[in-house]
Amino acid sequence: MSDETQVKAPESGASSGPSGQSGPGGHPGGGRPAGAPRPAGGPGGRGKFFRRKKVCKFCTEKIDAIPYRDVRLLQGFVAERGKIVPRRLTGVCTTHQRRLTRAIKQARNIALLPFAARH
Repeated sequence: MSDETQVKAPESGASSGPSGQSGPGGHPGGGRPAGAPRPAGGPGGRGKFFRRKKVCKFCTEKIDAIPYRDVRLLQGFVAERGKIVPRRLTGVCTTHQRRLTRAIKQARNIALLPFAARH
């Protein structure tokens, strides 16, 4: 046996790569280790949760006309900053999203809804 001694680097908690960089892509600051499996739910993976298809609230409740005076209804489709929430997030169908947008804009013009958030 030889008398060679191996010098271990002090462990600081984060694993670093050969060039002193850690995380995927060589970005310092963490991430998953190089050999670790990807978390489920990403592209190609099977996640724990099943995402339901969003259904239009106005179609299920059979609401044809969206009144611009119903501020409580319209506020649910306006973000905190005052922006109209897109239909991919709300699940409203295309026809009702157009009517909803028109009603929100009418309510803004007569000062029922704010154009932007307060500072």
